[in-house]
Amino acid sequence: MKVFVYFIGKPKDAHANAMATEYVKRTSHYAPCTMTEIRLDRFDLWAKHPTAKKILMDPAGVALDSNSFAQIFSKAEMLGHDLVFAIGGHDGHPEEWRKKADMLISLSSMTMPHELARTVLAEQIYRAFTILRGHPYPR
Repeated sequence: MKVFVYFIGKPKDAHANAMATEYVKRTSHYAPCTMTEIRLDRFDLWAKHPTAKKILMDPAGVALDSNSFAQIFSKAEMLGHDLVFAIGGHDGHPEEWRKKADMLISLSSMTMPHELARTVLAEQIYRAFTILRGHPYPR
């Protein structure tokens, strides 16, 4: 299983970027994980990852606790699926992406900057693996 995190929009805050990068690095101890900026006009999530489970971060998505989020990873590992997460730009995700997504997840009902959303998602991905592996981090 591999984990891909894509985000729309240029990262601006170096401190937030460093935090997100650190969690991606930590996650890579459990599974290959990358975080990449994309441009909607040059990237097709479905063509790039045809068999992966595609999960969009969306304010209208389902709110999950960390243990429920970890179960997404458990199932993907069991089935041998890659996981693709996408964080939308200031206008969210294109409607056609939202319709085709396997799942919409809300990080919070509050609005937050993209850098913070990436950091929160990266930390929750790392937390999911530590929960599944019985690591003391999530206590």
